[in-house]
Amino acid sequence: MTNTANIRPFRIEIPQAEVDDLKARLAGARWPATPSVDDWSRGVPVGYLKELAAYWADGYDWRAAEAALNEIPQFITELNGQRIHFFHQRSAEPDAVPLILTHGWPGSPVEFQQMIGRLTDPVAYGGDAADAFHVVVPSLPGYGFSTPLGPGGFNLFGVAQMWAELMSRLGYERYAAHGTDAGSGVAGMLPMVDPARVVGVHLAGVTAGTPFGDPLPLEGLSASDRARAERFNQMMDEGFGYLVLQSTRPQTLAYSLNDSPIGQLAWIVEKFAEWTDPIHKLPEEAVDRDQLLTNVSLYWFTGSGASSAHAVYDGMQAWKAYAAQQADGDSEGWGDVAGPPTGVAVFGAETAIKSLADPAGKMSHWKEYDRGGHFAAMEVPDLLAGDLRTFFQPLR
Repeated sequence: MTNTANIRPFRIEIPQAEVDDLKARLAGARWPATPSVDDWSRGVPVGYLKELAAYWADGYDWRAAEAALNEIPQFITELNGQRIHFFHQRSAEPDAVPLILTHGWPGSPVEFQQMIGRLTDPVAYGGDAADAFHVVVPSLPGYGFSTPLGPGGFNLFGVAQMWAELMSRLGYERYAAHGTDAGSGVAGMLPMVDPARVVGVHLAGVTAGTPFGDPLPLEGLSASDRARAERFNQMMDEGFGYLVLQSTRPQTLAYSLNDSPIGQLAWIVEKFAEWTDPIHKLPEEAVDRDQLLTNVSLYWFTGSGASSAHAVYDGMQAWKAYAAQQADGDSEGWGDVAGPPTGVAVFGAETAIKSLADPAGKMSHWKEYDRGGHFAAMEVPDLLAGDLRTFFQPLR
């Protein structure tokens, strides 16, 4: 039975004064000197960011983006002292299966905007009505309108407990879960906190190893897995600076992200340049430019660049404590806990390696695609929607 007493409808309504302030800050930006080599080797190029910022100020239409987001039913609730915002689009199909989608960093529910129709109304996209889902898309604590970050901080296990309670409040007795990036950690823990109701877990955005571990060995890997391992090792050498900073000094970074839209834009767009399908030279060739800027705008208007940095800090502290317990043999490993089927989709630029992620062969579904990347829901929504349908078909 649905418990709606603690759930309130929500609409995004950013005051015009805040929209005007954003435009003024973009127009008055204090730009750094252009380095001798203005390419992506040292970060986001000045020339590129000036053009993108100019479009954000004068070409991009926040009000149109806001109206499009408000076409999706949205709600606010409180879970364990944390304000949680979520999209909730029910399918018209009577046998639809509830599905909770969890984003990561630097994403938001905007990341799944193109997925909602494909999942709730598959017939409209050439699919089968039998594959329909009721879709729930929460904002992680500290992200978007799930702000401010509550007294409990952020850890994957705690968020999984919140999501289990959220699905209970919505009246869903059994449900499916998908997550990407940090959201894959949340989705992966849902069977531990809600084993009787989770029918299956589908993951994307899974990396080949931990960012603070040793480089991955290359011996014995297939050619494709070796390429993924080499890409991950390169990321360890030069691509995890953002994570080190957010997981050690989030407050120092928070001032820049909260005060400068140029800083917030660069902080996010760099990851869309590095983590999307490498066949594309620029982020807006991999994802829709307006959708990318809607995601950045959401960070800016909610001040969640700063709070999500603290969420990363909290999450990494919890992960390190868990890893220490594992090393001491004080807790069960994920692979030791019986649970529902798990599936993984690996898109072109990702680094997940089956022999490392699933050495015992327990996963019931592992599919690799030669297109897309870390932001699959934005880059290749049809591929991701198709993989979700395939994985969950026998679990309905």
